[in-house]
Amino acid sequence: MTGQVLRRFRGFAVGGLGAAWLVALSSGVSAETLESALARAYGGNPTLNAQRASVRATDENVPRAKSLSRPRINATADAGAAYSESSAPGLEGEAATAALRSLNSANNATAAGGAGGVGGTGGRVGRSSVSRTLPRGFGVQVDQTLFNGFRTENSIRQAESQVLGARETLRNTEQDVLFQAAQFYMNVLRDTARLSLQRNNVEVLEEQLRQTRDRFNVGEVTRTDVAQAESRLALARSQVSVAESDLRTSIAQFRQIIGVEPRQLAPGRPVDRLVPGSIDSAIAIAMDEHPNIKSAMHAVDAAELQVKVTEGELLPSVTLSGAASQRYDTGQQGAEAFSAQLVARLTVPIYEGGEVYARARQAKEIAGQRRIDVETARDAVRATLIQSWGQLEAAKAQIIATQAQVQAAEIALNGVREEARVGQRTTLDVLNAQQELLNARVNLIIAQRDRVVFSYAVARSIGRLTTRVLGLNVAQYSAKQHFDQVKDLWGGLRIPDGR
Repeated sequence: MTGQVLRRFRGFAVGGLGAAWLVALSSGVSAETLESALARAYGGNPTLNAQRASVRATDENVPRAKSLSRPRINATADAGAAYSESSAPGLEGEAATAALRSLNSANNATAAGGAGGVGGTGGRVGRSSVSRTLPRGFGVQVDQTLFNGFRTENSIRQAESQVLGARETLRNTEQDVLFQAAQFYMNVLRDTARLSLQRNNVEVLEEQLRQTRDRFNVGEVTRTDVAQAESRLALARSQVSVAESDLRTSIAQFRQIIGVEPRQLAPGRPVDRLVPGSIDSAIAIAMDEHPNIKSAMHAVDAAELQVKVTEGELLPSVTLSGAASQRYDTGQQGAEAFSAQLVARLTVPIYEGGEVYARARQAKEIAGQRRIDVETARDAVRATLIQSWGQLEAAKAQIIATQAQVQAAEIALNGVREEARVGQRTTLDVLNAQQELLNARVNLIIAQRDRVVFSYAVARSIGRLTTRVLGLNVAQYSAKQHFDQVKDLWGGLRIPDGR
C-alpha cells in the first residue's frame, strides 16, 4: 500500500478515542453536557412527573384521615302540598234536629278551608270536612365523633407513613430516570464514535481495494487478494449499517428520557466522588440510605397501623348529635312547630358476624408480608450493588487492557504493512491487522462508556444518585411543600396549583 493510505489509516488509528467522543451530531457553539442532560431529565421526564403527581395524591390521605374527627353537618329542606278529607258518623232524633238548625247557616256560606252538608233520611244527619295545607320546613343536623376506638389517630399515622413511603418511591424513580439519562447519553456518544470508526474503516478499505486492483493489473498480486479486499470492504459496509441503526436507537432513547434531540454532546465523566472506597462501606451505605429499603419499611409501619385501625372497630364509640328543625302547616294552615335536640350516643359492638375479626387477622398477615418485603428489598439492593461494583471494576481493568491492545495493534499493523511491502506478508495479513486494530478501538470505546455508566450505577445502588447529591443546577422539587399545603385543609375543591 502507498504512503498515502498508510498515513490515512494511521490518522484513523492514532486519532484516538478522545476525538471520537467529541464527534458532534450537528454543528453548534455550546455543547450539551452530561450534567445539563440530567437536569433536563429531572425537570421534564414524564415518568418522574407522573410519580410526583402520585405522591401529591397520596398526600390527600392525611386530610381524609383527619376528617374522621371532624363534624358532619347536613342541612335539609322540603316543601309540598297535602290534601285530606274526613267524615263523621250521622246523628239521630232531637240531636239530628239541633244539628240541622246549626248547620243551615254553614251550608249557606261554606268556609274556604272546608265544607259541610246535611242529608239523609229517617232523622240522620252526616258531617264531612276537607283540609288543604302546604307543609314545608327546614332543618340542620350536626354529628360529631367523640371516640371511635382510636381509629382516627391510627388512620392519621398510617396516612403519614404512606406519604413517607411514597416520597421514597419518588426518590427511587428519580434515581432510575437520572441513571437512564446518563446511560443513554453515553450510548449516543459510544454509537457516534463507533459509527465514525466504521465509516473511516470503509474509506481505508476502499483505498486498499483500489490499490490492490492496481497491483493485480500489473501482476503483483493474485485475484485472491482482490477478492479478500472486496470481502472485507463488504463486511465493513454492513458494519456501518449496523452502527447507524444502533445510533438511531440510542438517539430515540435519549429523546424519550431527556426530552430533546441530542445535538452536540460533550464527553461524559464518571462520578467517582459518589463511589465509596470499598464494597463493604458501599453495602453499609445502601442498607441505610437506599429508597427501596426505606419505602418497604414505611409500608411495614402502614400495615401495622392498619391492624390497629381494624381492631378499633371492636371498641366502643361515642358520638354527639344535634338537630334543629322548623316546620310550617303542621296539621292545619298557619300552624308552626320548632324542635331541637342534642343526643349523646354510646355504641358498644357485641358481635358483627365475625367479619371484623377476619379483617383483623388478614391485616396481621399483610403486616407479616410487608416485613418479609423489607428483607427482600435488602437482598435485591445488595445483589444489584455487588453486580454494579463488579461491572465498574471490570470496566476500569478493561480500559487499561484495551489501551494496551490498541497500542500493540498499531505497532503490529505498521509492521505487517512494512513486511507486505517487501513481500513477506499477504494482503489478508494486512486486512486482519486492520480489523484487529478496529476491534481494539471499538472495545476501548465500549470500556470507556462502561466506566462512566457503571459509576452512575454504583451511585444509584447505594441510593445517592439524586440531583441534590450530584449538585445539579436545577429547581429542586419539594414533596413536603404540597404536603404542608393540604394536610390541614378542611375544604376546597381546587388543588394548590389552582386547578
